[in-house]
Amino acid sequence: MARPINDSVIVLTGASSGMGRATALELARRGASVVLAARRVTLLEKLAQECQQLGGQALVVPTDVTDEAAVQTLGQQALARFGRFDVWINNAGVIAFGRFADLPSKVFNRVIETNLLGYVYGARVALQQFYAQDYGILINNASVDSQLAAPYLSAYSAAKFAIRGFSESLREEVEILDKKKQIEICTIKPATIDTPLFQHAANYTGRAVEALPPVYDVQTAVKTFVELVEKPQREVFVGSAGRMLATMHALVPRAAEQTYAHQVEKGHLSTVRPAPATEGNLFAPMPEGVTAEDGWNDYR
Repeated sequence: MARPINDSVIVLTGASSGMGRATALELARRGASVVLAARRVTLLEKLAQECQQLGGQALVVPTDVTDEAAVQTLGQQALARFGRFDVWINNAGVIAFGRFADLPSKVFNRVIETNLLGYVYGARVALQQFYAQDYGILINNASVDSQLAAPYLSAYSAAKFAIRGFSESLREEVEILDKKKQIEICTIKPATIDTPLFQHAANYTGRAVEALPPVYDVQTAVKTFVELVEKPQREVFVGSAGRMLATMHALVPRAAEQTYAHQVEKGHLSTVRPAPATEGNLFAPMPEGVTAEDGWNDYR
């Protein structure tokens, strides 16, 4: 049984910008207590002030999700401040573009450490508390690339596929072993959302990264996160494009892969703007990209 949002304590990783920032603000607007985690402390503190002005309580816990001890501290501080948490949203993520052969091993590994192991660390902390209190909602942000992989995104796609499978396994464990506990495991699968993700990207393609159309407003994703807090679902898409791709892949997988490959080639990487190799924000936060949206939203 989900608690009303205005009586919920919600832990949110990746809160400093993009979907995390926008979701935190909406939850605070609805009266939730939010525990804000990310690496950029100044942005978290500013966000906490905005959340409090909207009527919610906010706790800032600077967290690098690749550090398991830091994620454990995140849970401990949430409990120390509020005595419980009702929802844990694994949302922190990074992305790296490049042919698999061109991606340095440390870059590939860092994407896996952040996008998969960071979620594993969060789930371990969240589920320990949920089992103790007999309820809770874990929401994992898996992306549409958990349904259909993309070229030039081998590490990102691998991590997102793994998150979807990890979430499914956890749901089955709850079903078999803990039917009486009110624990929900949700997977959210956004299509391209107008956020600074692409501005923060590592890039080894030699071409500038662009948001793949259609680009959905960040509030579309926020609405879905809020709906899952209110009424959990096992898996949910954000944006009809992802649902259409998944359906096509189920019916004609080879054709879907070919179509998506060409879409990514033409729409995700500029044909006119070169770009130098960069590690993006993989190993250290960037000063750029501090808002929820990033100006890609030319398509709906």
